[in-house]
Amino acid sequence: MDALLKLRRNKGARTTKKRLGRGNGSGLGTYSGRGGNGQTARTGGNIKPGFTGGQTPLYRKMPKAKGFNNINTVRYQAVNVSDLNKFEEGTEVNGETLFKHHLVRDAKAPVKILGTGDLSKKLTIKVARVSASARQKITEAKGTITELNPKTSQEA
Repeated sequence: MDALLKLRRNKGARTTKKRLGRGNGSGLGTYSGRGGNGQTARTGGNIKPGFTGGQTPLYRKMPKAKGFNNINTVRYQAVNVSDLNKFEEGTEVNGETLFKHHLVRDAKAPVKILGTGDLSKKLTIKVARVSASARQKITEAKGTITELNPKTSQEA
């Protein structure tokens, strides 16, 4: 008979129901776990992302992106004619040799020779593009020019 008086449930076997709406002293009063009244207190009520209570939302205050990005744009690495004086007489100048001499950042990206400065050496130049003034200065120095196709970097 003693054993029957000492019986207890396992700890955590039963939990008391949360009693909502029994005053603020209980910690579960006022809104009773339902938040504020109105749209959010009703089942199925939701507020769309970006809704700011009727004022103009931030995404409508921001300006739209203007223009577009052309996917076919070719970005050339510019090298001036005066920079080519680093090379020895009769050297073949291309993207790889310019990269080795730290005149361009990428050996495989297309290069355009611009006409700033003077050239005093005869060079063989193989790049994607050459400006008209640079072409004139290179031919005056008895150099040769081969323009490559910038998309494939092969001779045109």
